[in-house]
Amino acid sequence: MANFGLADLRLVSPRDGWPQERAWATASGAEWPLNAARVYDRVEDAISDLHLVYATTARPRELQLPILTPREAMANFSAEVDAGHRVGLLFGAERAGLETADIALCQAVVTLPIDPRFRSLNLAQAVIILAYEWRMTREQAIPANFREAPDPAEAASMLGLFEHFERELESAGFFHPPEKKGSMVQNLRAALSRARFSDQEVRTFRGVVTALSKGRGRVLAKLAQARLKAGLPPEGL
Repeated sequence: MANFGLADLRLVSPRDGWPQERAWATASGAEWPLNAARVYDRVEDAISDLHLVYATTARPRELQLPILTPREAMANFSAEVDAGHRVGLLFGAERAGLETADIALCQAVVTLPIDPRFRSLNLAQAVIILAYEWRMTREQAIPANFREAPDPAEAASMLGLFEHFERELESAGFFHPPEKKGSMVQNLRAALSRARFSDQEVRTFRGVVTALSKGRGRVLAKLAQARLKAGLPPEGL
């Protein structure tokens, strides 16, 4: 609940009583939903002030209620909240889930589109999926603590990179056969353009090209020296 901005926790006949020290111990500091929790003897009392309540269950029941996915349900909730209405999700106990009598108090059933070969979800998993879907209806921006990506490089910087890269490839004999050079250049430029380099990335890539070209020059120089020592002309390289 705390992960996704929910704090109104209502408990109905807690099995181990309330307050429960173990709850605080396992909350990892997210204590505000626990501190504000309200305890009721009956589901009817817990939901009495709500305008819309959905039951969460993976088991089909004989009740004729609308069946919603979490995303559909939370979109409905968001519209209701915007209209000034109070809404709630009803979760069952860990082992047995909700009773049919509890579901009958609700206006729809929310169920997750899980693989029918393995339907088992624990209570915490079900809560966090629904809480996440709720959060996505209210807050879809990237968290502020993530650094924004740098601006992409201008076209002139990218053109300089293309020409630099292509010159070195030409020197290395990459464009072969010559009649295919045009299409090869276009493919290389398209691939690099898709990356949307920043200015720093353009500089880094050009540094890589320069380093590789200088390395090639050193290799050619060593080969020329070896040919001279062997009495062969260096022009054969």
